[in-house]
Amino acid sequence: NAHGLLPGSQILHSLDRFRPTITRPICYLLLFTSRHSAIMLVEVPPRRTVMPNPGQPTISPGATGEVVRRLQRALRRTPDLGLTVNGTFDSPTETAVKQFQESAGLVVDGVVGPLTWNALPDGGPMPTLQEGSSGDVVRSLQTVLTNGASGQWNTTPQGIDGDFGPHTRASVEAFQSWGGVTGDGIVGDQTWSVSLHAASSTLESAVGLNFIIG
Repeated sequence: NAHGLLPGSQILHSLDRFRPTITRPICYLLLFTSRHSAIMLVEVPPRRTVMPNPGQPTISPGATGEVVRRLQRALRRTPDLGLTVNGTFDSPTETAVKQFQESAGLVVDGVVGPLTWNALPDGGPMPTLQEGSSGDVVRSLQTVLTNGASGQWNTTPQGIDGDFGPHTRASVEAFQSWGGVTGDGIVGDQTWSVSLHAASSTLESAVGLNFIIG
């Protein structure tokens, strides 16, 4: 029409004519204009699919090291909170892998290859926090430590300011004692993995898995 827009029925008819020639994913945004009873199609690029555990090697029982820790973190996030992150592909880890493979409809062989890695959640680590750390992740940690302290670990960071100082360390140590892990005031894999006993929640999920590092 005079405004450069085709009637909606004509646009859709034209799109149907060219549908067989489309060779890549295309998303169209339909902009309706009620006054002229027409629509405009705008091509929107498809979103890229980001693999949660890119470039990981195939591993099997007996493997050790950081890649196994990544696997164990990923399995815990399925969630499988009974698994310990210890860097050793031991019998409990093999059992957890097989259970996950079965639930995901994969070949149940206990070997973690590309298909299993791609089906797992991101197994990247949360940042290690200690005195001197700062930022949004510390602020979120302080919020969780403050909100859950009463009747549980009973020691708060005495403020939510994003700075990991002596009071936050004291709160972390109290939380670690409550959670049954080493009380060193450092928030690493074992402390992030402590269960909060509420709907499969752990410290890391309560603080936010958006803080996972690569």
